[in-house]
Amino acid sequence: MTSAAESGAQRSVLSLAVPALAVLAAEPLYLLVDTAVVGHLGSVSLAGLALGGALFAIAAVQFNFLAYGTTGRAARLHGLGKRSEAVVEGVQASWLALAIGVLMVVVVQVFAGPLTSLLAGGSTTAQGAAEQWLRIAILGAPFVLLSLAGNGWMRGIQETKRPWRYVLLANALSAVFCPVLVYGADWGLPGSAVANVVAQLVGGLLFLRALRRAGVSLRPDRTILLAQLRVGRDLTARTVVLQACFLIAAAVAARLGTAQVGAHQIALQLFFFLALVLDSFAIAAQALVGESLGAGRVEQARATAWRVTRYGLAAGGLAAVVLLAGYDVIPRLFTSDEAVVAQAHLVWWLFALMQPLAGIVFALDGVLMGAGDVAFLRSLTLTASAVGFMPLLLLTLPLDLGMRGVWSGLVLLIVIRLIGIVWRVHSGRWAVVGARG
Repeated sequence: MTSAAESGAQRSVLSLAVPALAVLAAEPLYLLVDTAVVGHLGSVSLAGLALGGALFAIAAVQFNFLAYGTTGRAARLHGLGKRSEAVVEGVQASWLALAIGVLMVVVVQVFAGPLTSLLAGGSTTAQGAAEQWLRIAILGAPFVLLSLAGNGWMRGIQETKRPWRYVLLANALSAVFCPVLVYGADWGLPGSAVANVVAQLVGGLLFLRALRRAGVSLRPDRTILLAQLRVGRDLTARTVVLQACFLIAAAVAARLGTAQVGAHQIALQLFFFLALVLDSFAIAAQALVGESLGAGRVEQARATAWRVTRYGLAAGGLAAVVLLAGYDVIPRLFTSDEAVVAQAHLVWWLFALMQPLAGIVFALDGVLMGAGDVAFLRSLTLTASAVGFMPLLLLTLPLDLGMRGVWSGLVLLIVIRLIGIVWRVHSGRWAVVGARG
């Protein structure tokens, strides 16, 4: 490839990755604002937000296939020059979003009490606050899922600016309304939930408006809906397995002691934050690989795959350098408890050195999602969990492996996925051309 062509390809990746990063970063940033506002109400309100927010997030993340699955399908059609059909994928994903979102509202309204009680460990004041917040906040679920679907089809047609503006506007509204309703209107914790719903409503309606202005049929299409549900089945299974791994790791850490679970929480939240940066390359890969395969340009798709691999490796390597340089400083930003810092130091090298591996895995996840090879991703994640992660975690307590055992299990999960996904991409079996992978 000539230097000019290589430069153009780099710009293509970055032009998709940078706005995607902005969208991905918006959610945790708005949660930080929400937490800062509610935190001044007292520990009960803060605990209620933490518990209710955790349940909402767990429910919503199960349906991220509305974004990731839609991107690959829309990108293939975009590569064929069938822009209208690519947008129709967004229409069908939006119908699914509305249906699933309404179902979420009904289910949570029925089970909000038992769910928050289970998480809080009984009928406590924190449980009551969490239930109150969750019953209001869940009303925004259909609009959260509409935004996921909207991001999916817009990324597929490589429209990157509007999703960023929509998400920025919605989160800005939340940041303004939250303190006004919590303190100005004296609504307390419910004011936070109402602010969230207002912001989510605006975001969802903006994506719906974009569909209406695209000039395509807004009728549901049973064939496309079923195809998207099949993709959703595989991606949801993968998501559930990964979440189960993180929950099991947290449960084992909790049984090791208070300092251990504190250190685990610090490392895990940093891992999730860094995953946002690394995942932006995966989103770029989805759109570019899907477009190339749709247009029949297999070699271009392969070149994109290895290019985003290099970017993922470089970003992960940079993260590792920063983490190692901050070996003593970074943990102390989160805690002054020396016991927690000592436990964090035990796993810091493992945590830091897994970042370059994670960078490759996340980037190639995006390649295979863009290619529609989601059944392989599902099977690989199940295998990595059953063969590597679970056996090591089950041995952590009886063999007294401590925090090193917990994080060795998470590293092994990444390593097995790395081996499998590199083999798959190298094999070329994912590179199926045409409108459908």
